[in-house]
Amino acid sequence: MFTIKLLLFIVPLVISSRIDQDNSSFDSVSPEPNSRFAMLDDVKILANGLLQLGHGLKDFVHKTKGQINDIFQKLNIFDQSFYDLSLQTREIKEEEKELRRTTYKLQVKNEEVKNMSLELNSKLESLLEEKSLLQQKVKYLEEQLTNLILNQPEAPENPEITSLKTTNYIQTFVEKQDNSIKDLLQTVEEQYKQLNQQHSQIKEIENQLRRTSIQEPTEIYLSSKPRAPRTTPFLQLNEVRNVKHNGIPADCTTIYNRGERTSGMYAIRPSNSQVFHVYCDVITGTPWTLIQHRTDGSQNFNETWENYKYGFGRLDGEFWLGLEKIYSIVKQSNYVLRIELEDWKDNKHYIEYSFYLGNHKTNYTLHLVEITGNVPNAIPENKDLVFSTWDHKAKGHFNCPESYSGGWWWHDDCGENNLNGKYNKPRAKSKPERRRGLSWKSQNGRLYSIKSTKMLIHPTDSESFE
Repeated sequence: MFTIKLLLFIVPLVISSRIDQDNSSFDSVSPEPNSRFAMLDDVKILANGLLQLGHGLKDFVHKTKGQINDIFQKLNIFDQSFYDLSLQTREIKEEEKELRRTTYKLQVKNEEVKNMSLELNSKLESLLEEKSLLQQKVKYLEEQLTNLILNQPEAPENPEITSLKTTNYIQTFVEKQDNSIKDLLQTVEEQYKQLNQQHSQIKEIENQLRRTSIQEPTEIYLSSKPRAPRTTPFLQLNEVRNVKHNGIPADCTTIYNRGERTSGMYAIRPSNSQVFHVYCDVITGTPWTLIQHRTDGSQNFNETWENYKYGFGRLDGEFWLGLEKIYSIVKQSNYVLRIELEDWKDNKHYIEYSFYLGNHKTNYTLHLVEITGNVPNAIPENKDLVFSTWDHKAKGHFNCPESYSGGWWWHDDCGENNLNGKYNKPRAKSKPERRRGLSWKSQNGRLYSIKSTKMLIHPTDSESFE
């Protein structure tokens, strides 16, 4: 740039000097040698200016070339970095696919182990029933043998009585059944350990997938509908107190009338039903069968229709007994439904209803009539309430399970009473959160935020099954 400015300064001087010389030629005729030398000087000056201009252009070209080389080097570095990043992205995608395949395999194994556990549970219940029947037969045979011996002390024994006396084979058979049951229990415990390990592995893989920075486009649009994990039905046989009487009792009232006065887990068998286990809660001298319990939110109640039908959770913690089991109990006689509530200020409330419960063909329709209580009623009376879950919506109640969470008995309007909703801590202040959680809104508009709940049933006639 300096050379160009110098040239622009010199050229006008040369031109002006030339003009002056031309003008002087008009005034006086100068000798020819002086004019020739003057022109030669001008040419030298111009040539010198052009030379400096050439050097300046040469330096500019060298600088420009260096800058272009730097740009090309930076572009090469960027291309290499982009290529390395694409390789890392491809590796991350491959690892993600592998993790997904592993997760799917673990889920399949988890389902297989769960199905095996359910089969073992069913076989175990059948064995318990057979054992009870065998014990009854053995006791009957012993009584018959005792009567025969007392009535005919001097008569010679016939082969039938001799065979009756030798009941060792029966006892041996019973012992074998006991051993089989113990083996089954041990197998079930091992299966549950495997299930827990599978769940831990699945959770770890899911955490790894969440940490993965590259996700497939289809994952961005996952459904927002809540989907609860499938739970395994409870099995609490080690702590069940066996009633030492003939036959298996039909409900907790029968167990209480036979002499058991302690709250705990017992085996029952309602009419036309299989043997299953319940928690009997003795309240002020009255035995109640516990069908639902919420205390701390440790159990997810946003379950499927299948799990609400057959039950989930743990009898010594939070659980739902199961609609099918509840129906098998209450169809034997007239029952009372008791609901116990405790709020976050440790105030306790209760309400009792006489009720009717339909079977699975009616979606376990519930019909209530209030009897007594110290909390305002919040559930519609003298109306058919239909049970629904997010995957099994009763007609006319399409949005209730999704809006309020959990399975419950609904009417035309959803209301704000759902004892199977999401367990919320006291700090959940927003109305949508309270609506989706445990709540009891009376007809006068007061909303109770619930800390713990119990749902219990008891026959109106205490001697129904004796």
